[in-house]
Amino acid sequence: MSMLQNPILRGFNPDPNIVRVNNDYYIATSTFEWFGGVQIHHSTDLVNWRVIGQALNTVEQLDMRGVPDSCGVWAPQLSYNNGRFYLVYTNVKSFDGPWKDTPNYFVSTTDITGNWSQATYLNSSGFDPSIFHDDDGKSYLLNMLVDHRNNALFGGIVMQELCLKTNKLIGDIKPIFSGTKLGCTEGPHILKRGDYYYLITAEGGTGYEHCISVARAKNVFGPYQVHPHNPVITAAHEPSNTLQKCGHGDFFKRKTVIGTRYF
Repeated sequence: MSMLQNPILRGFNPDPNIVRVNNDYYIATSTFEWFGGVQIHHSTDLVNWRVIGQALNTVEQLDMRGVPDSCGVWAPQLSYNNGRFYLVYTNVKSFDGPWKDTPNYFVSTTDITGNWSQATYLNSSGFDPSIFHDDDGKSYLLNMLVDHRNNALFGGIVMQELCLKTNKLIGDIKPIFSGTKLGCTEGPHILKRGDYYYLITAEGGTGYEHCISVARAKNVFGPYQVHPHNPVITAAHEPSNTLQKCGHGDFFKRKTVIGTRYF
């Protein structure tokens, strides 16, 4: 049996997001101002990984002209629905001063090793977008809300329905989570298990206090009840821990194949 040893991706691989499709695992990572955008990693055992490409390879998909250092692609998210991969990302144009320029886009493909579609613009209300595909056939876009008032910046998590037939946002924008006392709530992802929707967020800022918090609700729009023992993952106050500043994350069900090296 192969054994996991952290970090499973070494070097510059920030804001990892993982999705499992059948017997394959895929991780997307931020690329900031580097081009092509969004590095995709693949594994069948969670131990051995290889880069299978960059999703954003054209200027139409990722126009970073004039983008300053440390802007560009932030916190991409991969999802899979009805035979198609979806990749949603922010192309941060400016982050100086009280006004932030954070347009969000998505691309899609049926072949994750091939070419992705042209980019579809979604909104500019905040960064760290994600797409949740519910089991009733509806899909939703989530992102943190940039609050420009008094330079507060982090204004909680908002969600809006996304029609995948027209590639357009429909219905009202709804605030679903204001965050916890840890603050700096970003990186929202939703998963559903049983009767509950689980909202996973990054909190605490991107320094050593970075962490993962979880809340749950029986309605996709909430109200969300926070986990009593948040944060569920953090390296804060653990200076000897191999992993530090860990805040963006997901939960997924691993495959179990008896009699093989998979676990």
